Amino acid sequence: MAAGTISKIRLENFMCHSSLQIELGNHVNFITGQNGSGKSAILTALCVAFGCRAKSTQRAASLKDFIKTGCRLELKIVTSGGFRLFDSRSYAAIIVDINNQGEDAFKPELYGNTIILERRIHETNSSTVLKDQYGKKIAHRKDDLNEIIDHFNIDVENPCVIMSQDKSREFLHSGNDKDKFKFFFKATLLQQVNELLTEIRDKLSFANSTIEELENSIRPVLKELEELREKIKNMEHIEEIAHEIENLKKKLAWSWVYDVDKQIEEQESKLQKLKERIPACQERIDHHANIMEKLRKELLEKKENVKSFVEKTKDVRMMKQKMVHDIQEAVKLKMELEKEYARGTKVINGMNKRVKQLQAQVHDYKLKSMQETQAEASQIEQEMQKIEEEINCAYLNVTRIKEGEKKLSDELQGIRQTLNDIEKEIDEGADRFRYLKSQIRDLQSRQGNKVTAFGGERVLQLLKSIEKHQNRFKRPPIGPIGVHVLHYFTVLVAMQQLASERWSVAVDCAVGKLLDAFIVSCHNDLLILRDCGKAANYRNVQIIIYDFAKPRLPVPDHSLPSTAYPTILSVIDSEIPTVINVLIDMGHVERQVLVPNYEVGKSVAFDHRIRNLKEVYTSDGYKMFSRGSVQTILPPFRNMRAGRLCTSLGERIAEMEKESTEIERINIERKLQGNELVSKRDKLEYEIKTLKRKREDEERHFERKKVELDNAKKISANNSHDTALDTTEIEAEMAQLLEDIDNEKLVLQKINVKLTGALEDENNLSASYKEFIDSTNAEMDSMNNMEQDLRVVEDKLHAAQEQKAHYEDVMEKKVLAVIKNAESHYIDLQQLRQDNFEKASIICSESDVEALGGVAGSTPEKLSAHINKLKQRFQQESRRYTESIDDLRALHDKKEQKILRKQQMYTGFKDKLNACQMALELRWKKFQRNASLLKRQLTWLFNEHLGKKGISGHINVDYKNQVLSVEITMPQDASGDTVRDTRGLSGGERSFSTLCFTLALHGMTEAPFRAMDEFDVFMDAVSRKISLDTLVEFAVEQGSQWIFITPHDISMVKPGDRIKKQQMAAPRS
Repeated sequence: MAAGTISKIRLENFMCHSSLQIELGNHVNFITGQNGSGKSAILTALCVAFGCRAKSTQRAASLKDFIKTGCRLELKIVTSGGFRLFDSRSYAAIIVDINNQGEDAFKPELYGNTIILERRIHETNSSTVLKDQYGKKIAHRKDDLNEIIDHFNIDVENPCVIMSQDKSREFLHSGNDKDKFKFFFKATLLQQVNELLTEIRDKLSFANSTIEELENSIRPVLKELEELREKIKNMEHIEEIAHEIENLKKKLAWSWVYDVDKQIEEQESKLQKLKERIPACQERIDHHANIMEKLRKELLEKKENVKSFVEKTKDVRMMKQKMVHDIQEAVKLKMELEKEYARGTKVINGMNKRVKQLQAQVHDYKLKSMQETQAEASQIEQEMQKIEEEINCAYLNVTRIKEGEKKLSDELQGIRQTLNDIEKEIDEGADRFRYLKSQIRDLQSRQGNKVTAFGGERVLQLLKSIEKHQNRFKRPPIGPIGVHVLHYFTVLVAMQQLASERWSVAVDCAVGKLLDAFIVSCHNDLLILRDCGKAANYRNVQIIIYDFAKPRLPVPDHSLPSTAYPTILSVIDSEIPTVINVLIDMGHVERQVLVPNYEVGKSVAFDHRIRNLKEVYTSDGYKMFSRGSVQTILPPFRNMRAGRLCTSLGERIAEMEKESTEIERINIERKLQGNELVSKRDKLEYEIKTLKRKREDEERHFERKKVELDNAKKISANNSHDTALDTTEIEAEMAQLLEDIDNEKLVLQKINVKLTGALEDENNLSASYKEFIDSTNAEMDSMNNMEQDLRVVEDKLHAAQEQKAHYEDVMEKKVLAVIKNAESHYIDLQQLRQDNFEKASIICSESDVEALGGVAGSTPEKLSAHINKLKQRFQQESRRYTESIDDLRALHDKKEQKILRKQQMYTGFKDKLNACQMALELRWKKFQRNASLLKRQLTWLFNEHLGKKGISGHINVDYKNQVLSVEITMPQDASGDTVRDTRGLSGGERSFSTLCFTLALHGMTEAPFRAMDEFDVFMDAVSRKISLDTLVEFAVEQGSQWIFITPHDISMVKPGDRIKKQQMAAPRS
């Protein structure tokens, strides 16, 4: 027995019932009876009992209209004086027993297994009472009833919960798409949610306008407050201005003295610098003289080297000349064979021409004999021969053009592939060039201080902050760890003479994150170090807590990997045991093995199951490990900072700069090669287009001639007959010519074989020459480099000569002459200083000026201008203000408190409004998504129910225009047309389709009970039978309680455990 279902309904004086009691089953209930027997009043009573308004039932304008006419309740009242008064009032009562069992029971400890809902209606008022299973009153408020309704999800105004007689008839007759949409919108509760969201949006808009008004009211007060502050500030400075003017006058007097002193110092400094330029200039002259001497010696040496190298490359040049000669001979032989082949071809063509002439003679003889009777046939034969020749010529042209087009296409494809390869190589080179430049800048920044390799400039600020707060730490932090490992790693590299720090990259890949970390002894030190990191803007510093008192951890041999290759622990060390302990405990350096290359790494990591092996790292940064049956290889970190453990940064930078220069040179060559290929590609594309147009023209000409030949043959066949003439000698000559042609063709085949061999020889010699040129490119490049070096040395020698002459001229004109003028100016300044000192001493002593702070940073001109401005400001301010400064300050404080309260209120309201707006947008998106899903679900369920009668259909829901259309395809309609208006169906068909639509909506809603009144109206017997079967099957499968009311016969419904039938008494006439 499901919670929320109705077990019993009792009516007193309600509508047409004086007293009625109906017990309902837990599943399907049929209530039948004649019209006027009060069947529909049961559903109306349910609606009223659960709080529905009278107008919503469409049966009455107010609740008192439900009271049965002529029903009176007599009350006997006894007064204190012994009088008995009689009063009579009409009333109606609805009592509904609600099952309250199972997991979904509502407060079973309070109501028990049954909740009794009693609604009493009087002429002036009504009341609702909730009782437990024993009839004890529990609650009477409307909120208590709403709580029960919400708990059981009972919405009697939803047509899918209770479909009254009026709603059923209205819906069956309605063909309006908007009415159907309203029915669907209300049944799925989308209307309720939409109205709620719209109401919230309107309220938020109103709240937003209120906040904007509050913000606008703040602005003028802020402006007034700023004006008050400015006024107070100006009034405070009036007295200060007068005092400052007097002090500035004293400073001005002495500023003239100090200004001359400054000029004297500058002149002394200038003289000193000018005198210092003499040895510096002479040194540069001597330096460039020495450079010239060295460059002359180097120039002679370079010339000797070039001369000796020219002798060495003499044999190579001779070999090159010999190969060129051989290639020329092979080309000459090939050309002779081609000429011989052409001559043979010409002879054959001449013989073929003679054969054609003989054939023409034979043809002429035949024509002469048939000139009078077969003139027309002769003309047709000539035309046919001419057409055949034109066809052969056209075919040869098409074939030749196709071969040329294919050859050019193949060449174009090769060029495109080469261009793609060059572009890919250029992109790869550019990426590598940018990476190298980035690494070079990184290494150059670390040349000044190698600590920056482990955290950048921030780690320097952090170390300064640690030093500043070192007294707060229990034990000074250790870090970065990489600094302590780096110191020993440098010594280790020097001792073992490892080439270019062989394992530095591998070690950095393995424990790189730990190298940036700091070690502290306790949690309090961790908090202090974190504060230091914030002060140094190094917020993500990695901090490890470890016991500093622990000695260095012993690593027994049986716990090490059993391999001949070193572990990370064996190639690093530190003077601080705690550093090694952290690397062992957190980095597992004793179980990480280093190998020289990729292949060895794969062998160590995967081919042998080595005990205690965690990971394998190659010298170039590859990481390899296996977990169970899974083998993993990770490439080096793409953005890893290079050389953090590298000691020879200068060599590393030089190597990277050399590599980047080489990449840049190669990319320039590739771009030049690409430009050449692009121009060649464009030329080939133009040639291919030209050949394609020619080929298409020849093919069209070829097809036209074939058609003409076929027509001529048809005409010749109609007019031909045998002719017999004596052409024996001509035919014998023709046979001899044909035999000679065959012999010449054999000779041509032999020549063609020789020509093929000659072509192969030419290609082989060309390939050998190319390989030879490629092999000698290095020597020729060396020769070019030597010549380039020679030119560089000559340019340097010329530049050194020019520099020496330049500095000799500077010594004469810009050093010695300038010194003489500076000494004269220095004497004039000393005399001016004496005069200014005597004038300033009359105004005040020098000690008074020093007590005022001196005149440092001020010039006489600035002080004079400042005094003038202050005098003008003093006069203006004295005339402007008449108020008291205390009154202004009090007014300022009052306005400041007022504006502060408004700003706090505005901020609080604005934050809450933004949060509400975001929540509304989120709920609106969910509403739209649910509406779309409900539309799809409705169509699926609608089709499922229609299919039981062999009908198919589709439902279109347009939320924007608020229309719902039903499309139905009837099985008897051979045309397969779709009915878009249900009013075009018969009454039974329209009722059944509407019933299917209603059941689809029922399948999308949840309620403990559902009721339908006169659902089978206007159905024929067959449709009613199908509808009843569909309804019963749906109700039984769904499992909730169903109440069906109908005036028709339901004897075709098979009785069962889950089906209960009840017959209402006939109405009294």
